[in-house]
Amino acid sequence: MVVKSIPVLLLALVASVAFISPARAQSAEVAVVVNPANPIKGLTLVELRKVFSGEKRSWPGGMAIRLIVRPPGCHERFVLLRLLGMSESEYKQYWTAQLFRGEAGSEPAIVPSVGMQKEALAAFPGAVSLVDARDVKPGMKMVKVEGLLPGETGYPLR
Repeated sequence: MVVKSIPVLLLALVASVAFISPARAQSAEVAVVVNPANPIKGLTLVELRKVFSGEKRSWPGGMAIRLIVRPPGCHERFVLLRLLGMSESEYKQYWTAQLFRGEAGSEPAIVPSVGMQKEALAAFPGAVSLVDARDVKPGMKMVKVEGLLPGETGYPLR
Protein backbone atom coordinates (compact mmCIF):
# COMPACT_ATOMS: atom_id res chain seq x y z
CA MET A 1 0.00 0.00 0.00
CA VAL A 2 2.88 2.37 0.75
CA VAL A 3 4.36 1.70 -2.69
CA LYS A 4 1.13 2.78 -4.43
CA SER A 5 0.69 5.94 -2.34
CA ILE A 6 4.14 7.39 -3.08
CA PRO A 7 3.57 7.67 -6.87
CA VAL A 8 0.13 9.13 -6.23
CA LEU A 9 1.61 11.62 -3.78
CA LEU A 10 4.33 12.61 -6.26
CA LEU A 11 1.78 13.02 -9.04
CA ALA A 12 -0.36 15.23 -6.80
CA LEU A 13 2.68 17.33 -5.88
CA VAL A 14 3.70 17.82 -9.52
CA ALA A 15 0.13 18.72 -10.48
CA SER A 16 -0.16 21.28 -7.68
CA VAL A 17 3.13 22.94 -8.68
CA ALA A 18 1.97 23.09 -12.30
CA PHE A 19 -1.19 24.92 -11.24
CA ILE A 20 0.51 27.27 -8.77
CA SER A 21 3.32 28.47 -11.05
CA PRO A 22 1.14 30.11 -13.75
CA ALA A 23 -0.98 31.82 -11.11
CA ARG A 24 2.11 33.20 -9.44
CA ALA A 25 3.55 34.27 -12.81
CA GLN A 26 0.29 36.03 -13.69
CA SER A 27 0.59 38.23 -10.60
CA ALA A 28 3.99 39.61 -11.69
CA GLU A 29 3.99 43.32 -12.40
CA VAL A 30 4.83 44.53 -15.89
CA ALA A 31 6.79 47.74 -16.39
CA VAL A 32 6.36 50.19 -19.25
CA VAL A 33 9.85 50.79 -20.60
CA VAL A 34 11.03 53.35 -23.17
CA ASN A 35 14.28 54.36 -24.84
CA PRO A 36 16.47 56.15 -22.27
CA ALA A 37 16.53 59.33 -24.41
CA ASN A 38 12.72 59.58 -24.38
CA PRO A 39 11.73 62.48 -22.09
CA ILE A 40 8.36 60.90 -21.16
CA LYS A 41 8.06 60.21 -17.43
CA GLY A 42 4.53 58.88 -17.07
CA LEU A 43 1.35 57.80 -18.83
CA THR A 44 -2.24 57.23 -17.82
CA LEU A 45 -3.89 53.91 -18.67
CA VAL A 46 -5.92 55.70 -21.36
CA GLU A 47 -2.72 57.08 -22.93
CA LEU A 48 -1.05 53.68 -22.67
CA ARG A 49 -3.98 52.04 -24.50
CA LYS A 50 -3.71 54.67 -27.24
CA VAL A 51 0.02 54.02 -27.56
CA PHE A 52 -0.25 50.22 -27.76
CA SER A 53 -3.29 50.31 -30.07
CA GLY A 54 -1.39 52.52 -32.51
CA GLU A 55 -3.92 55.32 -32.07
CA LYS A 56 -1.16 57.55 -30.68
CA ARG A 57 1.72 57.48 -33.15
CA SER A 58 4.21 59.97 -31.76
CA TRP A 59 5.58 61.13 -28.44
CA PRO A 60 5.41 64.77 -27.37
CA GLY A 61 7.97 66.54 -29.54
CA GLY A 62 7.10 64.48 -32.61
CA MET A 63 9.31 61.40 -32.16
CA ALA A 64 7.59 58.38 -33.79
CA ILE A 65 6.47 55.63 -31.41
CA ARG A 66 7.89 52.17 -32.17
CA LEU A 67 6.02 49.32 -30.43
CA ILE A 68 8.11 46.39 -29.21
CA VAL A 69 6.01 43.46 -27.98
CA ARG A 70 6.59 39.93 -26.71
CA PRO A 71 5.21 36.91 -28.60
CA PRO A 72 1.97 35.10 -27.80
CA GLY A 73 2.14 33.07 -24.61
CA CYS A 74 4.39 35.51 -22.70
CA HIS A 75 3.10 37.16 -19.55
CA GLU A 76 3.74 40.61 -21.00
CA ARG A 77 1.56 39.70 -24.00
CA PHE A 78 -1.31 38.66 -21.69
CA VAL A 79 -1.04 42.02 -19.91
CA LEU A 80 -1.02 43.83 -23.28
CA LEU A 81 -4.13 41.99 -24.45
CA ARG A 82 -5.91 42.72 -21.17
CA LEU A 83 -4.92 46.41 -21.45
CA LEU A 84 -6.42 46.56 -24.94
CA GLY A 85 -9.43 44.37 -24.11
CA MET A 86 -8.65 41.97 -26.96
CA SER A 87 -8.04 38.28 -27.48
CA GLU A 88 -4.95 37.12 -29.34
CA SER A 89 -6.92 36.59 -32.56
CA GLU A 90 -8.61 40.01 -32.24
CA TYR A 91 -5.18 41.61 -31.72
CA LYS A 92 -3.80 39.99 -34.88
CA GLN A 93 -6.89 40.96 -36.88
CA TYR A 94 -6.72 44.51 -35.52
CA TRP A 95 -3.14 45.01 -36.73
CA THR A 96 -3.81 43.34 -40.08
CA ALA A 97 -6.69 45.79 -40.61
CA GLN A 98 -4.54 48.76 -39.51
CA LEU A 99 -1.92 47.84 -42.11
CA PHE A 100 -4.48 47.09 -44.84
CA ARG A 101 -6.16 50.49 -44.39
CA GLY A 102 -2.80 52.27 -44.26
CA GLU A 103 -3.46 53.47 -40.71
CA ALA A 104 -0.16 51.99 -39.51
CA GLY A 105 3.20 51.86 -41.22
CA SER A 106 4.09 48.57 -39.57
CA GLU A 107 2.79 46.22 -36.95
CA PRO A 108 4.54 46.05 -33.58
CA ALA A 109 7.96 44.39 -33.62
CA ILE A 110 7.84 41.03 -31.85
CA VAL A 111 10.95 40.09 -29.85
CA PRO A 112 11.38 36.67 -28.23
CA SER A 113 13.64 37.64 -25.31
CA VAL A 114 14.30 40.32 -22.72
CA GLY A 115 17.77 40.82 -24.19
CA MET A 116 16.26 41.59 -27.57
CA GLN A 117 13.76 43.96 -25.92
CA LYS A 118 16.66 45.86 -24.37
CA GLU A 119 18.48 46.02 -27.73
CA ALA A 120 15.34 47.22 -29.55
CA LEU A 121 14.65 49.83 -26.89
CA ALA A 122 18.18 51.16 -27.31
CA ALA A 123 18.08 51.04 -31.13
CA PHE A 124 14.81 52.93 -31.66
CA PRO A 125 14.54 56.37 -30.00
CA GLY A 126 10.72 56.15 -29.89
CA ALA A 127 10.59 52.54 -28.68
CA VAL A 128 8.21 51.42 -25.95
CA SER A 129 7.67 47.96 -24.53
CA LEU A 130 6.08 46.05 -21.68
CA VAL A 131 8.68 44.18 -19.62
CA ASP A 132 8.22 41.90 -16.62
CA ALA A 133 9.35 44.23 -13.82
CA ARG A 134 11.72 41.52 -12.53
CA ASP A 135 13.49 41.61 -15.92
CA VAL A 136 14.10 45.36 -16.15
CA LYS A 137 17.83 45.79 -16.78
CA PRO A 138 20.20 48.73 -16.34
CA GLY A 139 19.76 51.09 -19.27
CA MET A 140 16.00 50.46 -19.50
CA LYS A 141 13.94 53.51 -18.54
CA MET A 142 10.70 52.74 -16.68
CA VAL A 143 7.73 55.05 -17.11
CA LYS A 144 5.14 55.63 -14.40
CA VAL A 145 1.60 54.41 -15.06
CA GLU A 146 -1.09 56.41 -13.28
CA GLY A 147 1.75 58.01 -11.29
CA LEU A 148 3.10 54.69 -10.03
CA LEU A 149 6.06 52.41 -10.75
CA PRO A 150 6.06 48.63 -10.35
CA GLY A 151 6.29 47.69 -6.69
CA GLU A 152 4.21 50.64 -5.52
CA THR A 153 0.79 49.96 -4.01
CA GLY A 154 -1.94 50.18 -6.62
CA TYR A 155 0.30 49.71 -9.65
CA PRO A 156 -2.17 48.70 -12.40
CA LEU A 157 -0.19 46.43 -14.75
CA ARG A 158 0.06 42.83 -13.60
